[in-house]
This record gives sequence, C-alpha cells and structure tokens, in this order.
Amino acid sequence: MLFHLRPSFLLALLILLGAYATDMAPAQQETTQQSPFPAITKPLLFNTPEADQILSHLQFFPTNNPWNEDISQRPVATNSARMIAGMHTRQSLGYRFDMSFVIVPPNQPRVPVKIKAHPAESDPGPYPIPDQAPIEGWPAGIRASGERITLEALQQSGDGDHHLLVLDPCAMKLYEFYRMFKGAKGWEADQASVFDLRSNKPRPKNWASADSAGLPIIPATVRFDECERGMVNHAMRFTVFLTRRAYVYPATHFASAPSDPALPRMGERFRLRQNFDERGFSPHAQAILKGLKKYGMFVADNGIDWMISVTPDERFKGLDDLQRVRPEDFEVIVPSEP
Repeated sequence: MLFHLRPSFLLALLILLGAYATDMAPAQQETTQQSPFPAITKPLLFNTPEADQILSHLQFFPTNNPWNEDISQRPVATNSARMIAGMHTRQSLGYRFDMSFVIVPPNQPRVPVKIKAHPAESDPGPYPIPDQAPIEGWPAGIRASGERITLEALQQSGDGDHHLLVLDPCAMKLYEFYRMFKGAKGWEADQASVFDLRSNKPRPKNWASADSAGLPIIPATVRFDECERGMVNHAMRFTVFLTRRAYVYPATHFASAPSDPALPRMGERFRLRQNFDERGFSPHAQAILKGLKKYGMFVADNGIDWMISVTPDERFKGLDDLQRVRPEDFEVIVPSEP
C-alpha cells in the first residue's frame, strides 16, 4: 500500500528532523577528533620526524576527556596553599627525561607478556611489542645520566619503574607496562594496562595502571612535536614525594599510607597561576607553561616533588628554564566531576 503525504506534513517533518539533528550535534562533537595521518609500515620511535608527523594528527581521548579539559577558570581548593607548602623536597619545577614510547603499525605481531606482581589488575594480552621497544629513559635520559648501555641491555636489566610504552594509533590503543624486562623466555612485567583512546572510561576503582594513580602515561607526557607547535594542549603528569591515602577523579588508585588532608591525593590537579609571566623563557619552556595554565598537571605517582615527565628526546632546547618556576606559582584546583 502506498501512503500519500500532504506537502504541509512533509514540511513539518523536515523541520522536526532538523531540530533533532541540531540537538544531537553537541553529543556528536564530543568524540575523538583526528585527521588522517601518514601510513605506518614499521615501528617508529617517538623522537623521529616520522613520529612527529603522526602525533601531530592524533587526538588523545575525546574532546570532553579530563586530559583535554580547559581548567583555567576552575575554582581554587580551600587547602591549596597548605598543600603546596608541604611539598618541599624541591624548591622549583623540574623535569625528567623519562617516558619514551614506540609507535607500532596495525600489523605489528603480538607477543605474550608474563605478568608477575599484579595480574589481577592487568589487562590481558598478547600485546603489539616490537623488538626495539624503548625502556623508560631511552635515549636522552640514559645518556644524561652518564650511563653507557645499549637498548638491548637496558631491556634486560635496570632499576626504577622500567616503564615500556606502546602506541597503536590505527587502533587508537595504548599499551603501558610497569617494570618491564626482556628475558631468555620473553617479556615479563609487574603490570600491564591497555587504554582505548576513543573512550573516557577510566580503569576500575582501586586499580593501578603502569602509574600508581591508575592514569595513562603517554597522553600526559610532554613531547617535542607539541612544544615545537608552541603549546602543550593537554594535562601533564608529575610526581609528588608524599601523597595521601586517597584518589580523586580521574585517578582510580592510591599508593600511600598517610591520611593527612594537607597531602595531595592521586589525581590531584595543579595549575600554573594565570598571572605568571612566561615571557623570557625558552620557546619549549613557554609551550609547557602555557599548557600548565590551561590544562594543569595531575599527581600521577610518588617520586621527587614537582617533576614533570618529558619524553627523553635530545631535540628539546631550553627546558632548564623551568627551574625558575617556584611552588608558590601553582595552585590546586577543585577537581571536576566525571
């Protein structure tokens, strides 16, 4: 049977559909936005022009994700000054050449990883790990320490957190490992986390990640390509010597015993004061400071106070200027809700 619709009814229907499409627009905009990037045919280290080109096209997480939230106008926490005054193991902002990573192609072979310490809080494999996957600090951080070691030897031994981080931009996935080592029988790690870059879904409550706070690492690390463009357009990660036995969104895990409310929680968000004058700093340092005003930085792990993570890329210039930034130049903000 055929139905004949009057022109007036058709016009009303079109208006209704137009209004519906307009109402849906905001939800559609809150998705991961990225433009096509060059084809990836082999693993690429983070500190290469080829990786820069891919990263410049990549959106980490949806636009309404906490990492991409403009917090420049968020209210200041009532205990901000007291909290900052207690963080006194360093008297200036610092940086570490620590979080290296590798970009893998979509056909990267997957390998098993034996999870030793925290299998119940790890995401299952196998995982796309290439043979030349860099360990934390490689290469600039290792060279800056004066240590003479090959990547192969570093994969097999070392102290500290020994992170290994993998980015698959075609699948929009992160693979992040804590205490990762390559032995005679293959890879072993204490913990493995997988993050979907298209989703705002956090890790389960009380679960850690490769970071104590349960947060992703690569999206929070300062990269050369973004500093070259003039601004770090996301929240950053930094460490605090002593944290509270608590966490706040978007963190999912704590890693300390003290309950003193003057101590920062995992996931606590700090912001550089809006009246801080970044003129006179090097261009790369300015890019970081501008990002700290708009996006701030999260407490991600226990460690030296006021140390932000920077990729161990020897192309950075002038980052020592950050030492002119003092703790009192920051404020703790009231966190956003999920």
